[in-house]
Amino acid sequence: MICNLEKKSIEEFKTTNILPQTPFWARVKKNQGFIPKGFELTISKDLLFCAANSTEKLNEDLLVLIKYVDATNCFAYIPYGPKLEPTFENQGLFLEQLSESIRPHLPSSCIFIRYDLIWENQWAIEEEYFDNSGNWIGPPPDKTQEYRINFNTINWNLHKSIEDHLPKNTFFLDLSLKEEDILYNMRYNTRYNIRKANRKGIRVREYGIDHIGEWYKLYLETSYRHNIPAQNQEYFATILRNQDNSKKGVSVKMLMADYGGSFLSSMFLVLSKKRGTYLYGASTSGKDNLMASYSLQWESIRLAKEWGCLEYDMFGSAPNLNQAHPLHGVHIFKKGFGGNLYHRMGCWDYPYNKQLYNLYRIQEVKK
Repeated sequence: MICNLEKKSIEEFKTTNILPQTPFWARVKKNQGFIPKGFELTISKDLLFCAANSTEKLNEDLLVLIKYVDATNCFAYIPYGPKLEPTFENQGLFLEQLSESIRPHLPSSCIFIRYDLIWENQWAIEEEYFDNSGNWIGPPPDKTQEYRINFNTINWNLHKSIEDHLPKNTFFLDLSLKEEDILYNMRYNTRYNIRKANRKGIRVREYGIDHIGEWYKLYLETSYRHNIPAQNQEYFATILRNQDNSKKGVSVKMLMADYGGSFLSSMFLVLSKKRGTYLYGASTSGKDNLMASYSLQWESIRLAKEWGCLEYDMFGSAPNLNQAHPLHGVHIFKKGFGGNLYHRMGCWDYPYNKQLYNLYRIQEVKK
C-alpha cells in the first residue's frame, strides 16, 4: 500500500465537481485567514479496495487549509477531501496513512488534521438506522462510529469531531434529465409555486458586485429571522471577486428575484465542472405569497443545466423530517424540488498532539 504526496501549485489543480477542493475555494479561504497548501496525492489502488492490484496507482489533487488557533499552534483542515473514496472497511486505514504521509508537510506545531469527508455515511445504507417511515435516524454514538472507522488501523487514532463545518446532508438533483422531467419529479406544491411566481410577475436576473449591498440587506434580514450569526458584506464580495469566470474553473452567479423593482429573494449559484451548487440564499419576510424563492431556485437549476452541469447540489438540509431540527423548514423546501437525499460522513480528526487536541476539543464544546 502506497500513499505519497508532492507539493503542487493550487492554481494548477484539475477541474472538479467538488467546490471546496478548487483553487477558487483556496482563494476565498485565504482571504478569511487560512493558509492554503496544494498537493498531488498518489496512492496504490489496494489502499481503497482490498482486492485491488497494488501496482495500480491513482492520483488526485488535495487542498489543505492551515488555521492558526494562537501565535504558535495550528490545525490542518481538508474541506470535502480526499475525493477518492475507499470501501467502508478501508476508510480508517486510508485516512491513517494519509495523515502520517502529510504530517511532514505541515507545521511542526500542527495539533491535528481534520477531514471534512464527502464520502457517503456508512450508516446511511443500513436498514436499522431508518425508522418505519423510511426516514434516516442518523448514525450511532461517536464511540460506536470510531470503533468501526479505526478497525484495521495501526494507531487507532481517528476521532469524530465535536462539530461539522460543511453540510453533511444535502439533496442532489439530476440535471441530465429534460426540463419537463425535472419539473415532473418535483412535488406538486413546488411546481405550483414556481408557476404562481411567474404569473405574479417575479423576475430573476443575474447581478454583479455593484448590487452586493442589496444582497446583504436580504442576507441580514434572513440571519436575524433565523437567529444565525451573520458574516460581513466583504465576505460575500470576496466570493464574487475570486471566481474564474471560465468553464475550466469556477463561475459564480449572484441571482436576485425582484417584484416591481423590489428585491425579494437572492442566492449565489456556483458552477464547477459538471455541478451547480446553491451556496447561499436570502429572502425578505414580506410578500411570501409571491413565491419568489421558488422562482429563484428554478431559474438557478435551469442556468446550471444550460451551463452543462449534470447535477445540482442543494448544499445543506436536515438529515430527516424531524420537526425539531433547526433546518426542518429548509429540508421541506429543498425536498420539494425532487432531489435525492445524500448523507456524508462529516468531520473526522487525526491528532498529532493529543494533549493539545483534547484542550481544543474542550474549547469547541464550550462554543
